[in-house]
Amino acid sequence: MSRGKLSAIAAAVLGTGIALGLVGSALLIESPARADTTGILDEASFKAMDGRQIYAHICQGCHMADGGGAVGAGHYPALAKDPTLASRQYMALTLLMGRRNMPAFGAKHAIGFGGPPVILSEVQIAAVINYVRTNFGNHYTDSITAAEVGKLDK
Repeated sequence: MSRGKLSAIAAAVLGTGIALGLVGSALLIESPARADTTGILDEASFKAMDGRQIYAHICQGCHMADGGGAVGAGHYPALAKDPTLASRQYMALTLLMGRRNMPAFGAKHAIGFGGPPVILSEVQIAAVINYVRTNFGNHYTDSITAAEVGKLDK
């Protein structure tokens, strides 16, 4: 098989994986209240999550539970001991608008892949940024506020 065909197949697999992951993540936000045994969160439960829980339900699928990232059908950068996270604004803009193959989670830029987009509020974005910047070997103590996230989303 030619290198071009292999690249096309890898891109298709990656795109399908991202689409399926985002559709599954959209269920976390858009699903009506359901019994706890379904494993699907209703909107009120999702809104009540802290940064650690948001990371666990949305981010770790690509960036892994330990923040170590992954390489396979695609490249998912490590967040562990990441010097680019020194800039909380960099991380906020990445979550709001997306970057390279990472989807956007801000209301103005999020798109759905076969379902509703996954949209995080400014409070949720700030919470997950502050969580990641103080975990996985990151020791950045200056936190970002929801108001600062909002100013970047103009």
